Amino acid sequence: MRRILVVDDDPHIGLAIRAWPQHYGFKVTIADRGTTGLVALDSSTFDLMIIDIFMPDMRGFESIRVFHNHAPTVPLIAISGSAFSSLEASSPDFLRMALKLGATRCLRKPFRPTTLLGVIDECLSQAEPHRRYVATLTAVASAVSESQDKMPLSVRSREGVSK
Repeated sequence: MRRILVVDDDPHIGLAIRAWPQHYGFKVTIADRGTTGLVALDSSTFDLMIIDIFMPDMRGFESIRVFHNHAPTVPLIAISGSAFSSLEASSPDFLRMALKLGATRCLRKPFRPTTLLGVIDECLSQAEPHRRYVATLTAVASAVSESQDKMPLSVRSREGVSK
């Protein structure tokens, strides 16, 4: 079962976002602020993160940078009701900023459930080859470590294997 972390300070947004993916078999964890989201990220593994850009305990785009640094291989969807709303040429390019700080995709609130589910599917599909690669490397490293542990001490010291 795929796991999603949703971090948004608006409880209504969090509950709405949780309902849509859960209907399709995802396990969704909600955090109401950045600090509780980081605790959840440290205590569990997630396949995807949906992070609000502007939260009370994290200023501006800090949330995107912090969550990306904590889990750089986990796709991150940045969401905001205000950061992506300005279409004026003189306004900062918040979308580009979010992507540079680690967001995989960005969504402007409000968004439709089908839009969110489509973006989730795209992000997970793009991350799948990397996830399989990491799983293979982990399995190989584990097998090598086990074979070294079973090797007699005299052979390990002769071959320069330290343990």
